[in-house]
Amino acid sequence: MASVWDELDLLLDSPSSFTTTTGERGTIKDKAGFNAGEDAVALRKAIEGIGTTEKTLIDILTHRSSSQRQLICKAYQDATGRNLVDDLEGDTHGNFEDLLVALVTPPGLYDCQEVTRAMKGAGTTDSTLIEIFASRSNKQIKALSEAYLAETERKVTHDLKSEISGQYATALLALAEGNRDETTTVDTEKAKEDAKTLYDAGEKKWGTDESKFIDILCNRSIPQLRQTLVEYKNISGKTLQESIEGEMSGLLEELLVAIVKCVKNIPAYLAERLFKSMKGVGTDENTLNRIMVSRSEIDLLDIRAEFKKLFGYSLQSAIESDVGGSHGDCLKMICGGDD
Repeated sequence: MASVWDELDLLLDSPSSFTTTTGERGTIKDKAGFNAGEDAVALRKAIEGIGTTEKTLIDILTHRSSSQRQLICKAYQDATGRNLVDDLEGDTHGNFEDLLVALVTPPGLYDCQEVTRAMKGAGTTDSTLIEIFASRSNKQIKALSEAYLAETERKVTHDLKSEISGQYATALLALAEGNRDETTTVDTEKAKEDAKTLYDAGEKKWGTDESKFIDILCNRSIPQLRQTLVEYKNISGKTLQESIEGEMSGLLEELLVAIVKCVKNIPAYLAERLFKSMKGVGTDENTLNRIMVSRSEIDLLDIRAEFKKLFGYSLQSAIESDVGGSHGDCLKMICGGDD
């Protein structure tokens, strides 16, 4: 299971999901010959008819891109004077409703809502915060932050501060600023220097200087960090992930490991998250919905490939055996096929 995370040979030449342009490796693309007005009418009929025709809702919403769905929402509002989200909420229920609403929500707002949900109530769902902030590009974090400010009139970092603490908070807040360096050129000398700093701050030292790990992992560019991971293994003989797992504990460890995994391979990290969301007793539908929807136009094809590689069976078959009814049908449509 761990082996995928130890291989660094191909790392420097592999593409990264942080820089994927929308659509290349997604399962959902723009529909050709798209007509928002026609779709709005069909959705309205499906919702207003006797009993909702779930099949129509699924067919339309999983075969249009996110930007096309926004045009459908507008056409729906113009035609009915009502909000499509409200009508979906009034007419469907449970996890299926959550999934359809997620599909018609703009990506930045959806991330914002998921972060809000993770902070709500007793206790914080840190695994959600870690997944979102470790796997999103600056651009995605900016969109999330703008949506959050528009919804609450507060900065997301302001509200996060009251929910989290310690070095974990320092690291998560650094990510939530969305200011990671985006230089594409790699400075090999700097990577060697950073690798030595990390080695000296962890493996070589009695007690760990976490601040060095946070500073380097939360701020350097992805290509630079990839080079640093290679240099680290040369110096230390083990991977940075192994060192973090050996030196740290709790939420800071979880966050820094997630960052390292995302630097290497976001699709493999998210494939693991999907696997865990369906494994064992009860399904974590929130995580399942969130990853399937938020990656459907970015790298879901790659997530499918990594899932098969890691677990020996397809993502489609995992969903099939774990989720039933309209919710399962809709997820399978987003998944877009078997491997």
